[in-house]
Amino acid sequence: MKNENTHGNPNEDEIRALLLRAKTIAVVGFSPKPHRASHNVSRQMQRMGYRIIPVRPGIADGLGETAYPDLASVPDAIDIVDVFRASEKTTPVFEECLRLGLPTIWLQDGVVNEEAAARARAAGMTVIMDRCVLRDYTRLCG
Repeated sequence: MKNENTHGNPNEDEIRALLLRAKTIAVVGFSPKPHRASHNVSRQMQRMGYRIIPVRPGIADGLGETAYPDLASVPDAIDIVDVFRASEKTTPVFEECLRLGLPTIWLQDGVVNEEAAARARAAGMTVIMDRCVLRDYTRLCG
């Protein structure tokens, strides 16, 4: 098991509380291909009761929901921004989250951006990095 405080992540009680109160997850880097991790994790989280909003340019929908090219285009409230992008491509996602005042950004396994995370935390955003939202949900809430 990973050290829960790696990368300054919240502790497991805080992660559990976040997952239990969240309703809507915007998935940046959602893939329409069912064999991709972003699609599978999103589908499983949808089955757990979350509304999944796909965020990816060039697709119209995913998992029965309208897809959007970027977070700014999403007309609804977002509780968690779940990011399936390479670490070096996450700075613009952090910047967009900060501009929009979004409360939580979650970077999936292997994805870390310490510099952007520090700026986001300083602005009051909850940042979780290098963890799988589905695995945490299953282990902490399931």
